Amino acid sequence: MEFTPILLALYGIGTYLCEKCFSMTYKVIGLMSGSSLDGLDIVFAHIIEARGKWTCDLKVADCLPYDKEWEERLRNATQLSAIEYCRLDADYGHYLADKIEEFVEKHDIHMQMDLIASHGHTVFHKPLQQMTAQIGDGSAIAAKMNVAVVSHLRNFDVALGGQGAPLVPLGEKLLFPEYKLFLNLGGIANISFHEEEDVQGYDICPTNSILNALAEREGHAFDDGGRIAESGVVSPELLQELNSLSFYEEKAPKSLGNDYGKEVVMPLIDKYELDTKDKLGTYVAHIVEQVEQNVSQLLIDQNPLISDFKMLVTGGGAYNTFLIKQLKGQLQTHGVEVVVPEKEIVEYKEAIVVALLGALRWRENNTTLPSVTGASRASIGGALWMGQEGW
Repeated sequence: MEFTPILLALYGIGTYLCEKCFSMTYKVIGLMSGSSLDGLDIVFAHIIEARGKWTCDLKVADCLPYDKEWEERLRNATQLSAIEYCRLDADYGHYLADKIEEFVEKHDIHMQMDLIASHGHTVFHKPLQQMTAQIGDGSAIAAKMNVAVVSHLRNFDVALGGQGAPLVPLGEKLLFPEYKLFLNLGGIANISFHEEEDVQGYDICPTNSILNALAEREGHAFDDGGRIAESGVVSPELLQELNSLSFYEEKAPKSLGNDYGKEVVMPLIDKYELDTKDKLGTYVAHIVEQVEQNVSQLLIDQNPLISDFKMLVTGGGAYNTFLIKQLKGQLQTHGVEVVVPEKEIVEYKEAIVVALLGALRWRENNTTLPSVTGASRASIGGALWMGQEGW
């Protein structure tokens, strides 16, 4: 009797079953509110781990704009008294729960999620004082949704002496291994470089938080495509003063809070009596110079084995065609190709990474990279709120 076909069939079945046994899927809702206050990003994704490799199957995603009331409450959060701040934390938690409920209803994903991971909205970020604060009470979300919730992803890393930011490089490492350079152009720009097991990442400069604030003076929520900036003239004096800010002399790891743009950058810009278009044009030039300098320094410091890189660019700034055009021109001299991916990744990469971090926290895996944050060690960050009743 010929046993070979039977053995091969059994081997195939065994391999299939083995792969299934070593594969886990986590169905997670991820929430991210950025410093530019353009809205609440919310995704529902299947986060899949198979034999140490991670992938994401993004099911649905939305960006829910803040109404004027919530935009003002979040923008002015730093000015509140202690009791008012605690009230806002609770209110925002219930607001997030309401938005999740609407999202679930809209996309008919009832009873499908295993977990909710919420970044919250950063109000205070003072890592040198071992303090960071993201509002949005996770217990309020868990109470309404009856699902486990992970929140406060940064606090443990800060308690360990880290910056608590950026958190995204770990997600980039696990979900986008084909890239080595990443640039996120959100309210704050941050960069990361991945060379073998060594990952470096940090904040560069305020970005959309400044560009949007300037565009609002012209009656626009943002500078669509960078057209206003493109029509402006760069002020060499303002550009030089911006580039001379002391933050740029600091060594990584380093990170920025939302207050830096409001308290340091905008007052500096407003010292100059320039048309708004010229301020926008000058600030775009500043962003481009800071990105170029940091890419150049990372490549020098890391001394990579290859010289040609693709840099994945995400965040709202990826739609600023004028800014991207300037970046491409500056970075091609370093052998770096700027890649703007599909819309879902551009807009929702950070919310997807928050979902991934939630899954890692649930598994009790590390959620931080100390090489990025500067913490004394890696940690399992995030508060876990069990939405269900116990035994």
